[in-house]
Amino acid sequence: MSQVPGPSGLAPDSGHRALRADCRRCFGLCCVVPAFSASADFAIDKPAGQPCPHLQPDFRCGIHKDLIQEGFRGCAAYDCFGAGQQVSQVTFAGRDWRQDPQAAAQMYEVFPVMRQLHELLWHITAALALEPAQAIHGQLRVVLDATEAMTRRPADTLLRLDTGRHRREVNSLLLRASELVRAQVPGQKPDYRGADLIGADLNNARLAGASFRGARLIGAGLRRADLSLADLTGADLRGADVRGADLARSLFLTQSQLDSAMGDPRTRLPPSLARPAHWSSAASGRSPAPGPDG
Repeated sequence: MSQVPGPSGLAPDSGHRALRADCRRCFGLCCVVPAFSASADFAIDKPAGQPCPHLQPDFRCGIHKDLIQEGFRGCAAYDCFGAGQQVSQVTFAGRDWRQDPQAAAQMYEVFPVMRQLHELLWHITAALALEPAQAIHGQLRVVLDATEAMTRRPADTLLRLDTGRHRREVNSLLLRASELVRAQVPGQKPDYRGADLIGADLNNARLAGASFRGARLIGAGLRRADLSLADLTGADLRGADVRGADLARSLFLTQSQLDSAMGDPRTRLPPSLARPAHWSSAASGRSPAPGPDG
């Protein structure tokens, strides 16, 4: 029996289940491949391709439960969308970079490509769950199948893919899906695409149907804001205060965006996403931690 979609249009644990990170089946690629610099998001400098000092022999993070307290907010908010286990177990058939150093460099190159593809799969899956976008569901299924096929290709082929072109094709469909859904909200909708809203005061704002695609909302105040059917594709919510905000029907919201924001038990969420554990500090009345810009 099929599951009934929640307020976001997504059935709980629908097609997104396979796109969630499973660290037990990954070789700690997110702890090795990216570079990061000491900042509000990371406590230390780490060059690309060098394992984080907290990476354990079993490829698990030694401070995973205390990432925020230890100064690794960036790690707490990171999501590979399941790309880590795909590269580890499918592309490289269970060969890890410690046992097979010759494969390490190629594995490190493939991981960002796979993450891009898996992120696209996440958003395509979300779009297919939106009933008002049925007019383009056929096109979305075509790009879904094409993207899934890409993820199964050998490492050499993955590195030759024109992911930029494919991303543009997918994004045009996702934008159309967003427009079809947001058209349900009557009247003029706020357009904040790509806007610099760092530290903006949007508390109590009625933002239903707004577009925040690619907007920078670092440290923004969104307390008790109505974000129903608002498009949050790629919006930077680091340190954004979403206490009491209505995100239950927001479009293309991801777990990593929630994990980087500050909410509380009153924040309404889609059924497909989890309430971050660190939100308990926000519920106690403490101010959200500032983003990288202070």
